[in-house]
Amino acid sequence: MKIVFATNNKHKLEEVRKITAQYPIEIVSLADINCQDDIPETAETLEGNALQKARYIQDKFGLDCFADDTGLEVEALDNAPGVYSARYAGIAHDSEANMKKLLTEMEGKVNRNARFRTVIALLLNGKEYLFDGIVKGVITSEKRGENGFGYDPIFIPEGYTQTFAELGNDIKNKISHRAKAVEKLDKFLSETITH
Repeated sequence: MKIVFATNNKHKLEEVRKITAQYPIEIVSLADINCQDDIPETAETLEGNALQKARYIQDKFGLDCFADDTGLEVEALDNAPGVYSARYAGIAHDSEANMKKLLTEMEGKVNRNARFRTVIALLLNGKEYLFDGIVKGVITSEKRGENGFGYDPIFIPEGYTQTFAELGNDIKNKISHRAKAVEKLDKFLSETITH
């Protein structure tokens, strides 16, 4: 079974391929189907953006597809940056600038609770399905660690003392928001494929 993952993010693709490795599913990227389009993400919610991306691919290429959108929701900032996480400091999708802006806005804040939330929209056999994954944690006061991407160096997941960037990909791939959402997608696909 071949399914398009509507992303150009190599980190995400690698993460999802590792998580789904035990299933008879081939995950192909936008590059694999020769899609160079700048797919719109103009919805006000993570669910809306994920569906928008998946529908775009299915409409244009006629392929079963899934897309995700992820946001970092910080309690003290009224759940910002949320749906704007990737372009928080501007449209350049600059992780360094995004982290810097977030840390600046968190200065002096006692409540550092936050959560990463991933929503996956799957379009399969003409039907739409949504899966979500959440990991709670706290925002650090400075960057720590070299691994990961995005906000990983400033987020410590619940139950740990290190940031995602310090924990490394093996642990992150087991406990992350994306892992939880992909596990739900996985379970659904394995039941759908085997029945």
